[in-house]
Amino acid sequence: MVLSDVDIKRYIAAGKIKISPELPPEQFGSCSVDFRLGAEFSVFEYSRHPYIDLKEKGSVQDIMRSIVVKPGEPFVLQPRDFVLAITEETLELDTETLGRLEGRSSLGRIGIIVHGTAGLFDPGWIGKATLELSNLSRMAVALYPGMRICSFTFEQLSSPVAVSYRNKVGNKYAGQTSPLASKLVSEVSGT
Repeated sequence: MVLSDVDIKRYIAAGKIKISPELPPEQFGSCSVDFRLGAEFSVFEYSRHPYIDLKEKGSVQDIMRSIVVKPGEPFVLQPRDFVLAITEETLELDTETLGRLEGRSSLGRIGIIVHGTAGLFDPGWIGKATLELSNLSRMAVALYPGMRICSFTFEQLSSPVAVSYRNKVGNKYAGQTSPLASKLVSEVSGT
């Protein structure tokens, strides 16, 4: 069952969903909560690395560089480009609630996609959400830290999970505070 705005606020008050910093009223929709774009981005250094080898022992993060955008300045996402970004807000879920990250229609209508496949946030998630930003447009788009970039919907599970995401052995992204690259390399290479 997807939670309504009334239930989202009730879950926040009960500590089942924790979002910090506290959200202003305009970030609540009828069944969702908008999150804002953070100031840190991870970009691939494709001019220095010809491809990503998932069996290579090095980290995908090693072929990326971090960019922190100064207040009031934009991050310009070029056509057909792909970058990782982070939300301003931190999300924490209890063991009975899952979150789903969704794109915003207003951004989709200008070609900005905020996630490709990583839209599910398991019960017990804690951290900032990494966004998989793509520009499908033929025009560059200026994105500003602090703008509403995505929304979250929440669902109640039938019962609490046995092992929450943050307590799962080998969880890869719990507690993240910056946009983290894929950690699939360690799975493929067996390390």
